[in-house]
Amino acid sequence: MPDRGEVWLANLDPRRGTEPGKTRPVLVVQSQALLDAGHPSTIVVPLTTTLVDDAEPLRIRVRRTGRLRRDSDLLIDQLRAIDNRRLVGRPLCHAPGALMARVGDAIRDVLDLVE
Repeated sequence: MPDRGEVWLANLDPRRGTEPGKTRPVLVVQSQALLDAGHPSTIVVPLTTTLVDDAEPLRIRVRRTGRLRRDSDLLIDQLRAIDNRRLVGRPLCHAPGALMARVGDAIRDVLDLVE
């Protein structure tokens, strides 16, 4: 099962409308407590290798690391829950705490949540 902050490949097909599809990396942002409880779905943020500069909070850059072979942008506005069976293989890498803090801030901005 995934851990919060891990990047996994996920099969996001079939896509609908503007949703990202195909098998692509996703960042696990769900709380660790739900993950540890064996919840059947996981909240993720998809990544894309189509980079757009200066697009925060909608996009946050992730540098290639571990098994993530290319710099990518997190698509914060495409936050979604997926069935755990969509996750493929094993984690590609783990996002550092500073990046996860930026992701949390961006999600709060996009969802208009107050701290």
